[in-house]
Amino acid sequence: MAKRNRLVVQDIEISLTTINKEDYICMTDMANFKDGHSTPDIIIQNWLRNRDTIEYLGLWESLYNPDFKPLEFEGFRQQAGLNRFTLTPKQWIAKTGAIGLVSKAGRGGGTYAQRTLHSNSEHG
Repeated sequence: MAKRNRLVVQDIEISLTTINKEDYICMTDMANFKDGHSTPDIIIQNWLRNRDTIEYLGLWESLYNPDFKPLEFEGFRQQAGLNRFTLTPKQWIAKTGAIGLVSKAGRGGGTYAQRTLHSNSEHG
């Protein structure tokens, strides 16, 4: 990850980073403040279980990512919302070739959403 900055929203510090000239917002930082009882990775995984989330991510990727794998996406879309369905950001990225989400382990890591992916999801 290249450049790191911070944004403060309602007294919450959210990391911003630039990767390949694209801005990404740290979803892990946002999820830290969503619920005092869950860990951020569980909140993000629950968000990824939602059918609307999967359909939105698939649409975004098909518009902005020429290397997106639609057949793998279709498998996730069909299972999304089922009680037994689980999905991590790393699984989504590895199987579909997604570029809208980035997941890094270790210091400064977390799950990041491409700025246009995040800002457009607020209006959908």
